[in-house]
Amino acid sequence: MDKNNLFRRIPKVDILLEEGKVLDLIQDYGLSYVTDKVREAVEEIREEIKLLSPSEENREDEILRRIDHIEDAIAEHVEQGIELKLRPVLNGTGTILHTNLGRAPLSHKISTELATLLSSYSNLEYNLEEGKRGERYSHMKEMICKITGAEDAMVVNNNASSVLLILSTLAKGGEVIVSRGELIEIGGKFRIPDVCAQSDAEMVEIGTTNKTHLSDYQEAITENTKAFLKVHTSNYCIMGFTESVEAKDLKSLSLEHNIPIIEDLGSGVLLPLEKYGIRHEPMVQEAIESGVDVVCFSGDKLLGGPQAGIIIGKKKYIDAMKKNPLTRALRIDKFTVAALSMTLREYLHMEGIEERIPVLKMLSEPLSSIKERAESLCNLFRDNRLPGDCTVRACTSQVGGGSLPDTYMDSFAVSFHPHKISVPELEKRLHFTKEPLIGRVMEDDFWIDLRTIREEELERVVESFQEALE
Repeated sequence: MDKNNLFRRIPKVDILLEEGKVLDLIQDYGLSYVTDKVREAVEEIREEIKLLSPSEENREDEILRRIDHIEDAIAEHVEQGIELKLRPVLNGTGTILHTNLGRAPLSHKISTELATLLSSYSNLEYNLEEGKRGERYSHMKEMICKITGAEDAMVVNNNASSVLLILSTLAKGGEVIVSRGELIEIGGKFRIPDVCAQSDAEMVEIGTTNKTHLSDYQEAITENTKAFLKVHTSNYCIMGFTESVEAKDLKSLSLEHNIPIIEDLGSGVLLPLEKYGIRHEPMVQEAIESGVDVVCFSGDKLLGGPQAGIIIGKKKYIDAMKKNPLTRALRIDKFTVAALSMTLREYLHMEGIEERIPVLKMLSEPLSSIKERAESLCNLFRDNRLPGDCTVRACTSQVGGGSLPDTYMDSFAVSFHPHKISVPELEKRLHFTKEPLIGRVMEDDFWIDLRTIREEELERVVESFQEALE
């Protein structure tokens, strides 16, 4: 094998840049970008030649063919370079609020409205009635207050930001009293004590992990106490010998000492989940009714909207937060304003809301409907003669996303066992299809939970499998 001959057969970069197909690419994507991709394609072949061993002489013809078609390789490199890294995926995990998959999906209706709104200028911070600068919170404040019963509202980019802004405004330089049983950690080792420290407030821990009494709050009050902080443990639960103080029971102490109550509800529930057969989760409206002064919660969890930290409560506290310099750093953009407004609009009339908010639809869907969709998918697999065995199996789904940690729902899945490749290999290949499919590997089968796969996605699931099994 003459490696030097193979190296000589590779066209030089400047010659390739004069070839017809490459010239077309330059016209579309620019000289600098395409030149980089030409070098990548050339270097790829050079590396392959370097790694050839004497026993691989039969690969010489293959490499020569690749050299002859190097323009096609350059085109592939160009296309791969401009391909968006963020892509839609099919969620077959059964986890409704999957943090790694973007949590709450928006409805097709909202997505269509968003495309129209975001492709033009908008009155994001312009008051059309008065003809002067306006406030971006104004587009949703009235809806939030009407739904929750709060005096005022504002929105920042996520709920951790909400807590940071609230404490920085109301408790900076002072003490915040919080139960040890509520010192939660959210994703990425992001902990409530760390947020408090960042806000320049001193956290005063009271009670024990499993029990905190009203007297613990009473005894911890000093002249430097700036707030009581309540944190809903939405991503875990403590069972057994437990006791905690609800905000309504803390209110008398709050009024007596003029100390505001702050409550981080996390999940953002705006309707009773019992109607779906799920245990009660504290509702935002209940917190306001119980006298909490400032409440914050997420937009992309059980509310079913975009990522956002929604802050509601007494107007004097919200006004103070709007003046905090942090607000500018944490503010939301026009996408969030639009998507959250459109989501909240659906809560103004609750009847049939499950059909309009995808998260609520997945939470409330009858088991018989999920089973029917699983059987349809299994039949599609068989009709398309996918090389493997498929079966409809009972399984359990979960809410996820730091919400309802001990709640599991019955569901149905299609389990698939490929004939020609291993299950781990199938799982890997499905991640690299045109529309990646994420599922679960259980009992040496690949499982697709149909609770998180919509009817209109069934054909796309089949297409992903066909691509992976080629």
